[in-house]
Amino acid sequence: MSEPSSPPSTQKGESSRRLFFRVFPSLMLPMFLGVVDQTIVATALPAISSSLGDVERMSWIVVGYLIANTVAAPVYGRLGDVFGRKRMMFVALGVMVAASALCAAAGSILTLTFARVLQGLGGGGLMTLAQSLIGEVVPPRERARYQGYISAVLVTSNAFGPVVGGYLTGAFGWRSIFLINIPLGLAAALVMRRLPSRVPGRGDFTFDFPGLGWFALFVVPVLLALEQIQRSVTMTPGVVMLAGLSVSALVMLLRREKRAAYPLLPVKLLRQASIWRCDALAACHGAALVSLITFMPVYLRVARGATASGTGLVLLPIAVGIGAGALVTGRLVSRTGRTVIFPAVALIPAAGLLLWLALVHETMAMTDMAVLLAVLAVLMGSVMNVVQVVAQDAAGPRMLGAAAGSVAFSRSVGAAFGTALASMLMFSSLAVASPVAAEHFGALLAHGPAALSGLDAAAREGVTVAVASSFRYVFLLIAGFVAAGCALAWSVPMKRLA
Repeated sequence: MSEPSSPPSTQKGESSRRLFFRVFPSLMLPMFLGVVDQTIVATALPAISSSLGDVERMSWIVVGYLIANTVAAPVYGRLGDVFGRKRMMFVALGVMVAASALCAAAGSILTLTFARVLQGLGGGGLMTLAQSLIGEVVPPRERARYQGYISAVLVTSNAFGPVVGGYLTGAFGWRSIFLINIPLGLAAALVMRRLPSRVPGRGDFTFDFPGLGWFALFVVPVLLALEQIQRSVTMTPGVVMLAGLSVSALVMLLRREKRAAYPLLPVKLLRQASIWRCDALAACHGAALVSLITFMPVYLRVARGATASGTGLVLLPIAVGIGAGALVTGRLVSRTGRTVIFPAVALIPAAGLLLWLALVHETMAMTDMAVLLAVLAVLMGSVMNVVQVVAQDAAGPRMLGAAAGSVAFSRSVGAAFGTALASMLMFSSLAVASPVAAEHFGALLAHGPAALSGLDAAAREGVTVAVASSFRYVFLLIAGFVAAGCALAWSVPMKRLA
């Protein structure tokens, strides 16, 4: 598999402005489509749970998509390296659009979860391949600026999803959040035609299906174990068996990936400190951001009685702030060449703000909460473009797709496990503190605090305290994710680009 010594655009002397207008608009819409569906369901979760029931499994709707993203990221990264990234982007887009139609037609939580898994298999490809294409056609020093643009789309789409979802759910019903993907997908197919076409030699490439199987056996039992703990709040024999199966599968996965000619996970890359620490930082960032965006709408509905559209307005500062943070960081990296110092510094106050939110959320005014979320978003926006630039620069031109895939993979792993862990923590703490609160949680999602009007004053007070306590644990967990990411950022060896 041969690679040119430098991106073709620079060989032809293409100007930065012309390169931007040729590449970025063609990536923006597919990237938006792949990322926004991670969180667009967040503000629709109360409506979906009210319509389909099975409230305790509502996190599956988010986690199913994230797990599929996790699997798809390295798969598309490797296939893009071999068969061409533009070609594989069209494949991913087709999967995304078809699965969106299935989501809109779902009649149960389990059916919707299955369709969301298929949807995630397409969305993960769009994200990974867009990141890889930047590394393919843009010079190294300029990549920071472009990764800033792409990361702004990525994290803004993540944060903008609940805003869009809240509006569509309130105006047209929850099924509209999936139907909107069909016209957007057709538009994305049109703009993607302008992307450069480069097909590397295929050589003797074979896909790592055994690695994919071991990975699935590692991830799925962990999520099932978390759900069982959420329901029973104890370490049952079933949980122990699932944990043992997951650990065994992880051992076999690592053994397989060390021997595979074309591994699903780039184990050789992960031996580099700059890459594995950036991947770990991406995982912490994904866990914190997606958990916050997923559970904040639930909190606003259950504890504050906010409507879907009202929740979207409260979360709007996240969409604006996180995009601004990514753009500013991208420009700073491009001008100075410095990298991880920006998230290393920014994540310190971010962890402090989340800790403050956990302690005072019961008495915080909605406007104050919106301001806190805006500042937090700007700080959190400093992460993803930096980790992509550092990982790709450390990997070199022959492994750009694998490096981009490893970052997207890590972020999706973190987001999936973080969201599942937050869900387990919330429901299990609620069940321990107040069985009455756990029993009425579905009604709270559907009607807000008004659902408690039939209870006596003491029972209402007990439910209110239990709900506040359960969300305090969730916010503290998210603060822990950010603190871990901060420690990792300070430990990354690569501080400056050449």
